[in-house]
Amino acid sequence: MSATTVLTAVSPRLEAQVATRLEAARGLRLVRRCADVEDLLAAGAANVARTAVVSADLPGLDRTVVADLRAAGVLVAGTFVDGAEEDQRRLRQIGVERLLPLDAPAADWDQTLTPPDADAAPPAPSSAPAVGDADADIDAAISRELLGQAPVLRRAGASPAGSGSAAAGSVKVVLPAAPEPDEESSVPHRVIAVWGPTGAPGRTTVAVNLAAEIARLGRRVVLVDADTYGASVAQHLALLDEAPGVAAAARLADAGSLDRPRLAATAPEVSPGLRVLTGLPRADRWTELREDAFVEVLQQCRTLAQVTVVDVGFCLEEDEELSYDTRAPRRNATTTAALREADDVLAVGAADPVGLQRLVRGLDDLRAFTSAPRVVVTKVRAAAVGGAPERRILEALDRFAGVSTPVLVPDDRAALDAAMLAGRTLAETAAGSPARRALAALAGELTGVEVALRRRGGLGSRRGRRTSRA
Repeated sequence: MSATTVLTAVSPRLEAQVATRLEAARGLRLVRRCADVEDLLAAGAANVARTAVVSADLPGLDRTVVADLRAAGVLVAGTFVDGAEEDQRRLRQIGVERLLPLDAPAADWDQTLTPPDADAAPPAPSSAPAVGDADADIDAAISRELLGQAPVLRRAGASPAGSGSAAAGSVKVVLPAAPEPDEESSVPHRVIAVWGPTGAPGRTTVAVNLAAEIARLGRRVVLVDADTYGASVAQHLALLDEAPGVAAAARLADAGSLDRPRLAATAPEVSPGLRVLTGLPRADRWTELREDAFVEVLQQCRTLAQVTVVDVGFCLEEDEELSYDTRAPRRNATTTAALREADDVLAVGAADPVGLQRLVRGLDDLRAFTSAPRVVVTKVRAAAVGGAPERRILEALDRFAGVSTPVLVPDDRAALDAAMLAGRTLAETAAGSPARRALAALAGELTGVEVALRRRGGLGSRRGRRTSRA
């Protein structure tokens, strides 16, 4: 059996001791000492060695560097002085899973630094299903089916026309109290990704109001704006975001510094039980969201809240490698990562011929990430699809996409406009709105709470269950 080739990239105070340990290990061969992170990444990309040994205090070492090495097929291990708990914590937070003390026996160095065959090969990139030649026929058929017969954040105060003024106030950052053990064990911590095809099908409207309704059912919720093309959660909730929360959280995750208290400080509580990580204010800042850091943000969200609702972008393409010779930056990585991490995926489409065509095609692409998305159709109205719009939409989706039980959200334009103008949710400005009632029922379905909708707009649970304030 040949010796495992090893790179080192450690601070100067550890370099000599690490080299001595490697020389004492029979199954390891030190082939290069890297002076810095740039040298380490170049050596990893050139397949100089199978394993890299790093230390927590190496300047520039972060989660992205570890991910790039793994993508090149290099096993990453961390070493630390025995008893240095802070170094161990940081190495784990940036994604280094194999750790060993500097004074560990030579046999332990052999075992920890020798990768199995599966670790030596980089993971194969996933591929989205090809779009079939029948797309044009499906588009035309849907049209015939529908048309043939017919940091410092504050919530800004705004006043909806004709509905009174909305109360303005500061958003107070409140660290959550530690939940009781019984509560933690009985309520699963879930991630819900809200996706929709290109256009304006109502992804953010669904994400914002769904998160608010889940919070009103007594769950702790984090709403994450991860749309790298057109983030707008802050605008929906009248948040003046001087610094995007999701970018700040990703930077902390990349540096190995993100934990529950820091995430809570980055995601202010805008209403009881609802925290928000605001999105990028400019689309050209998408490079600030790296996939591995964003996945860590979602993992930390699971520790902070019982439900995480992620508003993602429309694009599912993963073909950046066609344009780059090295590991490419991936604009759609936050979307695809959220879909892979999600426990539930909502596919949102608009109730008009173009919107439904795009939804049917998008559901085909979405199969690369989830086998059973929950379909939500917004803006349901007779003016767009003819008489009996609910029946027409149900028949079209069942016929062309095999979807038999979509959630239909009526197009209550007056209520939605008033909520947008006020910077509030439907529950706050139009509790009796049919659109709000549909989303409240969906919130109950996703959380396992049986919601009873009252005619006057209030909602609560069935007899013997938790009651939610309207």
